[in-house]
This record gives sequence, structure tokens and C-alpha cells, in this order.
Amino acid sequence: MGDLLAQLGSVLASVMFVWAIIQQYFPYNIRNFFDKYSQRFLTFFYPYIQITFNEFTGERFKRSEAYSAIETYLGTTSSMQAKRFKADIIKNNTQPLALSMDDHEEVADEFNGVKVYWASGKNILKSQSFSFYPNTDEKRYYKLTFHKRHRELIFGPYLNHVLKEGREIKVKNRLRKLYTNNGSQWSHVVFEHPASFQTLAMDPVKKQEIVDDLTTFSNAEEFYNRIGRAWKRGYLLYGPPGTGKSTMIAAMANFLCYDIYDLELTAVKDNTELRRLLIETSSKSIIVIEDIDCSMDLTGQRKKDKEEPEESDPAKKPVKPPENESKASKVTLSGLLNFVDGLWSACGGDRLIVFTTNHVEKLDPALIRRGRMDKHIELSYCGFEAFRVLARNYLYLETHDLFEKIRGLLEETQMTPADVAENLMPKTSPADVEGCLRSLIEALENTKEEKRIEEEEKRKKESAAAVTAAAEEKDEIKVAKLVENGSNGSI
Repeated sequence: MGDLLAQLGSVLASVMFVWAIIQQYFPYNIRNFFDKYSQRFLTFFYPYIQITFNEFTGERFKRSEAYSAIETYLGTTSSMQAKRFKADIIKNNTQPLALSMDDHEEVADEFNGVKVYWASGKNILKSQSFSFYPNTDEKRYYKLTFHKRHRELIFGPYLNHVLKEGREIKVKNRLRKLYTNNGSQWSHVVFEHPASFQTLAMDPVKKQEIVDDLTTFSNAEEFYNRIGRAWKRGYLLYGPPGTGKSTMIAAMANFLCYDIYDLELTAVKDNTELRRLLIETSSKSIIVIEDIDCSMDLTGQRKKDKEEPEESDPAKKPVKPPENESKASKVTLSGLLNFVDGLWSACGGDRLIVFTTNHVEKLDPALIRRGRMDKHIELSYCGFEAFRVLARNYLYLETHDLFEKIRGLLEETQMTPADVAENLMPKTSPADVEGCLRSLIEALENTKEEKRIEEEEKRKKESAAAVTAAAEEKDEIKVAKLVENGSNGSI
């Protein structure tokens, strides 16, 4: 065995010596010939394929998107395998530190039962020229190694999976932004609203239905492409003030990790500017128009203008802004409809368009029909299940002896979640749990009494109006009967 190893070592040394002589003294075309056929010879004994992803491709100082996505993907999948990491603080990232594999580290990954290997590396180039850009002579790369029989699987599904997962992780970890428009320009701040569906006060069944709908939409890119529709979905949130419409939008953004574009229609000059704003929005975002019934005069039923021919389309006329708003805005109803569901709405994908209103009955049916506002969500007064969420949020309370009394009052009284939350707000530290609950009970009873008095006053006014009408008709028998019923409280 020792003699065999000695002979093998002698052969390898001879081969290396000959190879060095060829590289040093032979002309380029001969060296190229040897390189070409030596590589072919080695493939018979080395059945693995390698793919290198360089950090900089194309333009010298432009970072490769593929390299960035792979770095993010491996930073998550390799955390249980690698022993050496690089850590850095990345601006606009929710994670305190971003981890990635250190140079010359190798980890394994598995996809559909196939094992592949990722290695990180760095080439240092010797350059005599002075550079204003630090570290430009260090070329980092990731190298993927796999068996050649899995070529089709790796080149297609696996690499698509790595790039998609890397991009999604990057989007999930980034700081979300809240945009607002000043004319045709967007400006933003960091979106830090803590709302979530766990803390949202509403019926659990309805809440789960919304969560399922959002999850289905966010994973439905292939479905929307197959049916030939733009990858977007419209939500109409309606209900009385204080029922949590804005909080619902914040919870949706946090759940999907989307940015929010809060569009102020009254600040938009015309339809062209509206389209420009839409084009500048990014994918994975929520475009919000709050209080759509108050933003502009979009509540009419497309009444015909007396001065125009009957066949003219009122939807194409400029929308008349309220007297207290700027008269420079020339956004039309048709422009807004095209923004929501026209050709321009297909610029980009993975977007939600959300309208909120306190008076859904005032909106033009063309604006809120299915296909534009696909899902209508009513946010109503506080029920018992919503109260339990608020009690858990504010008082860490799952059950209490006063819960049954509160349940009965909530069934008889209309109080918004915002009002209920205000009464549950602790006034002392530590919180006086029973005091907060009794404060809520008192508020509910006062609201119930105010409602009873209001209905009594309304009944009296109706009775007085009926008596007056009967008196004008000189029907003494009807007047006497109305007076008697009114005194008995039946009217």
C-alpha cells in the first residue's frame, strides 16, 4: 500500500510539473487546447456542476439583485449550520442585525429531496491603480454545487425558489413606510402602527374571514395571471365613526408587510396627476382613500346636467369639489374609476385598494361595485366578542363576574369600540380592573337612557305632528284618538 501511494504521489508530481511547464512556456493556443480537453477529461470523474453568483455584475459598482436575494435566503436557512457569520446593521430593516455567511463558509440545502451545497468566497485582485471606492478589488461570490443529474430541477424550480424566498424575506424584514401625496409627489415616514388582527376588536369569525381572504390574495399571483386580471383587490370599509376602519388598514399592512399610500384626492390636480401617483406606487402596498364620501363630490348618482344633452356621460365631467376645498382639482369620477379598475390599475401588481366611508349609501354604485371594491366589510358597533378582545388588551382580563351584565347592555345599546376602549383605559397604576368595568357599565347605562329619551322625544314629535295634521283635516274623532294614544305612550 505504501509503494502504491508513493507511485501515485510521483505521478501527480510529474503531472503538476508538466502542467506548470505548459502554462509557463507554451503559446496561448496550445494552452487553450490543453485547458479545453483537460476539463472534458475531468468531467468523467467529477459529476458535479457549479454556478457562481458574483456580487457585482454588469455595471462595476451595481450590486447584483440575485446575489442580494441569495444572501438574504442563506442568512435564514444557514443559521443552523454555519459556524462563522458576518453581522451588520442595515438601514430600513426591522431586524437589529442582519446575518450572512462569512467568507469561505459552506452550508447544505435541500429541495424536493435533492441536496445542494452553497459556499461563499472572495477573490482579492492586485491593483496598482488608486480607487475612490473602498473594497472594489474584493470580489465576493456565492458558489452553488450540485450533481449534474439534477440540472433541470436546479436551473428551474430551485433557483426560482431561492430568489423568490430571498425577496420575500427582504420585504418582510424591511421597515414599512406610510406615504402621503403633496400634489404629484409622494413623501413618507416610517410606519410604526402596532395594530394587528390579534388586538383588533371585532367578531372573531368575521376577522378570520378577512385574514383568510388576505392570505389567499397575497399568494394568488399565478391565479390572477391565469384568469387575465390585474393582481389587485379592492376593499370597502364602512360603518359609523369610531368602529376601527383606520385600525383595520394598519392591521392589514402589518399582517401582509405592505407599505401604505394614503391618497389625498383633494391635493391631486387632475386625472393625469392621479395616474402619475399610481405609477409611482410600489408593489406589495395598500392604496388608501379614507372618507371617500368627504374627499370629493363622488356621492351623486350621476345626475344629468340640465345644460348638457341627455346623451352626455356625467362620469366624464369634472368632479365638483366642496366649497371649502381647492377649486384647482379637476379629478373626474371616470378618472378615479380608471385609477381603481382601468388600464392604469394594471401598472404593477400585488396591491390592495381600500376605501373607507361612514355613509356607504351615498357612494355612486359604479365606484363600489364588485370588481372595483371586491370585498365590502361592515365595521359596526361593539359586540360582546369585540369587548372581550378589548378587555384582554387593556386589562389582561379573560373573564369577570361583571361580563354577563356587560353582555346584556351591549346587546341593548349601540356603542362603538372606540368608546368602549376609552372606558376601559386604566386611570391608575396598577389598573383598577373592577373600577374600569363599572365605568363601562355606567357609560352603557347612560347611553341606553339617552337613547330611550331620544326615542321618547321623537315619538312625541310624531304624535304632535299627527294631531296637527288631523286638526287641519277637522277630524275631531281622529284628533281625540291620537291624543289618547299619545298620553298612553303608544305612539
